[in-house]
Amino acid sequence: MALANLNLNLEQTAELVTHVGPKRTVLVEGHMGTGKSSLLGIIANNLNAKKKPDDEPSDDTTGVNHTTNYTAFYCDCTTKDVGDIMLPVIHEVDKSGKFVRFVTNEELGAHTNKPVVIMLDEYGKCNRAVQNALRRLMLERKIGAYTLHKDSIVFATTNLGAENVGDVMEAHKRNALITVRVLKPTAKDWIVNFGLPNDLHPAVLGFAREYPQIMDSFEDVSPQDNPYIFHPKEVRIAFITPRSLHTASDILKTCEGNVDKFTLQAALMGAIGARAGADLMAFVTMVGQLHSIEDIKRDPEGLDVPTSSPAIIMTISKVLGAMDSQLINPWMKYVRRLPKEAQAMFARSALKNSYKHHRIVTRSEEFSTWVRDNATLFMGDKR
Repeated sequence: MALANLNLNLEQTAELVTHVGPKRTVLVEGHMGTGKSSLLGIIANNLNAKKKPDDEPSDDTTGVNHTTNYTAFYCDCTTKDVGDIMLPVIHEVDKSGKFVRFVTNEELGAHTNKPVVIMLDEYGKCNRAVQNALRRLMLERKIGAYTLHKDSIVFATTNLGAENVGDVMEAHKRNALITVRVLKPTAKDWIVNFGLPNDLHPAVLGFAREYPQIMDSFEDVSPQDNPYIFHPKEVRIAFITPRSLHTASDILKTCEGNVDKFTLQAALMGAIGARAGADLMAFVTMVGQLHSIEDIKRDPEGLDVPTSSPAIIMTISKVLGAMDSQLINPWMKYVRRLPKEAQAMFARSALKNSYKHHRIVTRSEEFSTWVRDNATLFMGDKR
């Protein structure tokens, strides 16, 4: 089996960490900006979705993701020194003597005595002393004077060493961990599984559809072949990753209409690079030429439908973002006129639990009818 086939997507990685995490530590490595840090929320939410509500809700304010039974704790290893991990505190035993107890940082959650999910982010970049200080936590679920709850999960993330951004680990440390590599998504996968359900700006998604090479790996192309992505052999101040595309979306949502086009393009170039920022502006213009939501509501069966892939994706994105109970039924009439692939992309995105209007769509009789009529489109999907 080729090594490339051993790469996992985020959902598969989260499932692995969930099952082996209480006993063994998984080291998740991958390209920068591919969503490794989002694993903390995915894992905690998945765990708690399977549990009954806890009688005692957490009032802790230090965790990243407070959930029913598991509390998630995030530790940015690059900002830590040994003293930030644990500190010695002198304890006196009656009058017979004293001893030193090591007290840990509350960011590690060891003090809670409850099930926790701990993410050691950028573990490969922290200094050797910090790596050593965290080693017992990773191998024995113990740190300082504390032992984690038996159901607690610890995992770590790091970038690829080939990116030359400071991620270094000795062989003996890796040998004690389960190292898995997160698969960099294709443009289509990213659009369906992240971009559409998370309401990214339609122009960003249309751009990704038209230029799928923005999700290429530097390991597969030369710097000259792909001007959009990071490459360790060429200095690029800004470049495209899934993370920077999210940033570009935020720029468009907050700045479009509030700043002039020159300023808007400069901000985009600063987020995703000069070439990408200029190309993306063309899709910003295209979004303004799409049919309005009111047009779709008014005449879903007579209105002309887009024919180019970017225009179709941008239309779906626009509708998903504006979805409400008055839009879903006319939209289901309109979407049936799009190519089957586009219909499936809409449905898969709408069915994601992360999609904010998930319930509006799934409770619609029109949508249920469409699902029954198109069941074959989902035959290969995991249930």
